[in-house]
Order: sequence, then C-alpha cells, then structure tokens
Amino acid sequence: MPRYFIQMAYNGANYHGWQVQPNAVSVQAELEKALTVVLRLPIAVVGAGRTDTGVHASFFVAHFEMPHPIEDLKHLTYKLNSFLSNAIRIDLIFEVASDLHARFSASSRTYRYFISTRKEPFREATVAYVPYDLDVDMMNEAAQALLSTIDFTSFSKLHTDVKTNNCKVSVARWYRHDGLLVFEIKADRFLRNMVRAIVGTLMDVGREKITKEEFFKIIELHDRGLAGASAYAKALFLTDISYPEPYNSSFIRYPIV
Repeated sequence: MPRYFIQMAYNGANYHGWQVQPNAVSVQAELEKALTVVLRLPIAVVGAGRTDTGVHASFFVAHFEMPHPIEDLKHLTYKLNSFLSNAIRIDLIFEVASDLHARFSASSRTYRYFISTRKEPFREATVAYVPYDLDVDMMNEAAQALLSTIDFTSFSKLHTDVKTNNCKVSVARWYRHDGLLVFEIKADRFLRNMVRAIVGTLMDVGREKITKEEFFKIIELHDRGLAGASAYAKALFLTDISYPEPYNSSFIRYPIV
C-alpha cells in the first residue's frame, strides 16, 4: 500500500495536544476527519510524536496509507487546507517508502521556547511574558549539562507509560532574536513535559533562585519534585524533525527564529 508523509503546522492553543483522546479536541482527530472526508475512505494517521495541550508545531510530520496511489497530491493539499480550520496548515504531501515511519524513522526533533521580558500585546498568544531579569550567560552554562545527561527523569511528567527516560540531547542553548529570548533544544526523543520542565528550571537559574550547581544536582537525583515549575505551554514550538535522506531534503523548511 502506498504510504504518504504529510508536512504540516498547527497552532495548538485550542487543541488538547496532537494525539486522539476521548472527549477532547486533538489535531490528529481533525486531520483524520479531513482525510476521511476528502478521500472518501476511513484514514488513520500516525504522527511524529505527541505535543502537549496548548503546544504548537511550526513543523510536524504524519503519515497515512492508501489502498491505491493518489494521482494529484497538490490538489489533495489544497482540499485539506480548505476543509481544515485556520489553526492547521498542510504544507506538503509526498509518497515515501512503505517502511518509512513518521515517528520511528525520525532521528531528531527540535523545540524552541519564546520569552519576552516586556509585555507583547501582539505576540501574547505565543510568547511567555517574564517580568524580571534573567542571567542568560548563567542559564547557558547550566544548559550545557543537558548535553552529557542521559536520564531525564527529573524533567519528565510523572506516571507515564514510557519504558525509559533516557534521551540524547545534542543542542541546548539560549539566544536573543527579534527582541525575544529563545531556548532551543534538539534531541533524539523527548519525554512528556520535558522541555517545559527544563525551561522552568533554567529560568530559576537565571533568576538566581538556584545555582547552576544546584541545577546539576537536580539532574543527578532523578526526582521531578526537585525541578522547577513547568513553563507555559503557549510559548513552546516543535520546529523541526530530521529523517533519513533523500526524504529529509524533500521538506519545505520555512524560516523561524
């Protein structure tokens, strides 16, 4: 059966995350409904991962299968965009090998978190307002410990069904862009609530509520109760996912800070 990748983006403000769940509106459910109506077949989609309630994706990938080839993928893209709400955008659909998987074939994922230390009336919906000074250099020094960390239990949501809390982080940095403070983190996988818990704890370092040495200790003790509060979901974006070539080069990567 032909398998297709969908590159998409969505504003997660009004969704209970990506994954289908009872009595809640999810991005996956909306996409499956749209595909089923447009293709006139019951369609199930598999996403690259789970974003939490309120979290956005400027770059997301899902796959689905059809019993026969789709002749006009550009027209399908147009039809889906016409059917879906303005909070979801379909960027691209293309055929892939039958063993390529939106989730398991991904080698890395990148998230960015956006902060402003002044009120942002025109970006309030997607930027976290932090009304105090942050020591960015100190937060960057603390963040470097994440590159050598394996077990991220201290930053994981409790009582989840994952088999391991091990992740490999390859990028963890703070930088300034367009008047905002941005945290970027890239890893092979992420745990539920992991990025928001890391951001919240690093902000404690930046506010001098804890030292960077105390941050290191929090990592070592594998206790979520010692880490800081989770940062707001509204300012977190999934911004990139990497796949094997030649497929990785097939995506459209729109500029993002």
